[in-house]
Amino acid sequence: MIRKLRLKFVAICMALVTAILAVVFLLVFFSVERNVETLSRQVLHRVAQESAYMDGSGIVRPDIGITVGGDRVLLPYFTVEVWGNRAYITGGTYANLEDTEELQAILTECLGQQETEGTVKTYRLRYLRQDNGLYQKIAFVDMSMELSMLHKLIGSYLGIVCAALLLLLGVSILLSRWATAPVEKAWSQQRQFLSDASHELKTPLTVILSNAELLETATLEERPARWADNINSEARQMKSLVEEMLTLARADNMARAAVSEPFSLSDLAADCALAFEPVAFEAGKPLEYEIAEAVTVSGDRDKLRQVLSILLDNAIKYGADGGVIRLTLEKTDRQAKVTVSNTGTPIPSDQLPHLFERFYRADASRGEQSGFGLGLSIAAAIAKEHKTALRVESDLESTRFFFTLPLKRSAEY
Repeated sequence: MIRKLRLKFVAICMALVTAILAVVFLLVFFSVERNVETLSRQVLHRVAQESAYMDGSGIVRPDIGITVGGDRVLLPYFTVEVWGNRAYITGGTYANLEDTEELQAILTECLGQQETEGTVKTYRLRYLRQDNGLYQKIAFVDMSMELSMLHKLIGSYLGIVCAALLLLLGVSILLSRWATAPVEKAWSQQRQFLSDASHELKTPLTVILSNAELLETATLEERPARWADNINSEARQMKSLVEEMLTLARADNMARAAVSEPFSLSDLAADCALAFEPVAFEAGKPLEYEIAEAVTVSGDRDKLRQVLSILLDNAIKYGADGGVIRLTLEKTDRQAKVTVSNTGTPIPSDQLPHLFERFYRADASRGEQSGFGLGLSIAAAIAKEHKTALRVESDLESTRFFFTLPLKRSAEY
């Protein structure tokens, strides 16, 4: 699918740019063609009005030409007077043309046209006819330079277009990879999410089905309570997983924005610390906390409580045996900073960016623990709803999760 999307992106880019280049070329070509034709016709009218004259040094021909790029270019021309069936060359730059079959062919094609001004395409000449009653005067100007300029323009443009399209093709391929990278990542994450979710649901479903079959085949006296307890336990585990997945789905769809109301973050942090203090004590990992007073922020109190609960639960699960769990709330001039840390084996730096991915577990450093690997993903999604980011650092001293929130000034509410 991603490959087809990239090909479609490249094809659309190439088609659009080709169409734009074609339109630009046609506009330039017709503009140049009209300008050159106008200059050529101006020369033709001068030829029709002027003629060669004699001075003491010989025949002097009028300066018949056009200016191209600041240079004066003389155009080959000649004039003919037609008296009945006779034609006489009266001037021009062509030599040995009078009484030739070539002149006869030129005049035949010219006189065969009804227009007073036109072209003799066979010989690449532009003509202008003047009827003087007794005779016709016809002026001819060579079109070779005019056609040559247009042919060179076409050749140059085609070369430029080919080079531009090749360059564009390379750029489009690079852009297609850049543009489809988020789609590819989302597609990969979706497939991984479905695979991981299926794996997590498979085990409790297997336990439920196995115990249900045992309950069906056993008599009333043979049914121990643990089979029903197993079904109940696994069903609750599945319910928890589905609820966590639903929370992430809502965060992805932005179905509900975080409620923004002022509350005491100091009180919230203290409540969470007191709630997890016995849990940490039973795990043999004492919880220490240092909470600044009178820290007020705006946000969703329940969701931020969930974030703190996830971080504390995560620290207790993966902290070193006997290690200290720390919760700190610091207050600066404009921000409140919450940090949850635990001692233990540091998480490798290449695994840190993946900690907030769904179902991810850094097994090598964190071990196999209960849970589905969705807690940190949910916490990161809630932090994002509050326009902040959940960050992590890990070294030999400790592993630290933290986020910041802007302070709510008392004068603002």
